[in-house]
Amino acid sequence: MRFATLKNGSAIVIVDAGYTTLESLGFTGSLREFIRIGNPGRQRVLNKLTDATFAALPGNSDFSAPITDPGKIIAIGLNYIDHAAESKMEVPKSPLVFTKFSSSITGPADPVRIPVEITSRVDYEVELGVVIGEKTRDIPVGSALESVFGYTVINDVSARDLQFADGQWVRGKSLDTFCPMGPVIVPAGEIADPQNLDISCEVNGQILQQASTKDMIFGVATLISELSKWCTLEPGDIIATGTPSGVGFSRTPPIYLKPGDTMRTRIEGIGELNNRILAL
Repeated sequence: MRFATLKNGSAIVIVDAGYTTLESLGFTGSLREFIRIGNPGRQRVLNKLTDATFAALPGNSDFSAPITDPGKIIAIGLNYIDHAAESKMEVPKSPLVFTKFSSSITGPADPVRIPVEITSRVDYEVELGVVIGEKTRDIPVGSALESVFGYTVINDVSARDLQFADGQWVRGKSLDTFCPMGPVIVPAGEIADPQNLDISCEVNGQILQQASTKDMIFGVATLISELSKWCTLEPGDIIATGTPSGVGFSRTPPIYLKPGDTMRTRIEGIGELNNRILAL
């Protein structure tokens, strides 16, 4: 089973037979609103799948990001040892937290638009996205994964010149279209181990990042537990769990995204994003 949102606003459920809308199952609302009704309510809706009619899946360009209006996007920096090393920064002793504005979200096949008058050093970052499913506060590591609704693919596109000039990361990470996401959310129960997924990013057909989520410094359960100590995680919130090594600014010479480039961002068992770079 997979969950997604079409560009017409329809929240859908994808199964082997095809897809159907949540509206056809009696739920009128966005995918975020569906997540927020809680597990018992979600299960009552999904019980109606046995009588549903399914259609063939549309093309990738018909998908929007699964959630376009999360309450929070919490992002984690330097969460892979090799990435910390290539960035010439110390390995964090606790999660390094920043945020991306929800206005940066774009779809899995939509263009990433670079405002070329204000940035010329735009970078790619493949990341595992965690979608919170239950209101969570001060949860222990051992039960933290119980709060996860599912997983998705995120590309934490970053304007390095703005990021490093500011000394904090929000502006450089939050430009419009700088958070491609999707194409689906895979329910947590269908990912056997979020710390054992291959993760990669290609630019113009060249693999520039290739790793496994097992290489995270702070795993998903630890991140949820640590974040929940100081803020309440709400259903539909998204955690971007950090990127592995191979980013553009650390290469010699650096590789920055430019208009006409294409990015293919993939995570095993979830799917891939295909985004073209355009000038704004």
